[in-house]
Amino acid sequence: MGILSEFKAFAVKGNVVDMAVGIIIGAAFGKIVSSFVGDVIMPPVGLLVGGVDFTDLAITLKAAEGDLPAVVLSYGKFIQTVLDFVIVAFAIFMGVKVINRLKREEEAAPAAPPAPSKEQELLAEIRDLLKSQQQ
Repeated sequence: MGILSEFKAFAVKGNVVDMAVGIIIGAAFGKIVSSFVGDVIMPPVGLLVGGVDFTDLAITLKAAEGDLPAVVLSYGKFIQTVLDFVIVAFAIFMGVKVINRLKREEEAAPAAPPAPSKEQELLAEIRDLLKSQQQ
């Protein structure tokens, strides 16, 4: 029963829950980026390079024979996947950059000066008393 309770304590920690939420959001973001690249970016890029659909770019290494499928090197899908990665990496980079800027602004904010110690307060009172006696 000890292992089960240790696992429960581990699983309900804030870090694990935050990580799970991040993974789920990341997976959804990956689907959005894939759709963005495949459906929005690649068609105009293909049109600019002569009406090429990048997902159809492939080299047939061996034609299909009977029941055996063709052996195809689909480099167009690879190009699209690389663009997906570049867009996701750029988005993450920009997010981290914003977070780092916010952290720097927090660190740069001046801290309140520490309260004077009892000794300093007593010395200030003595100084003020001596000034008042001199006048």
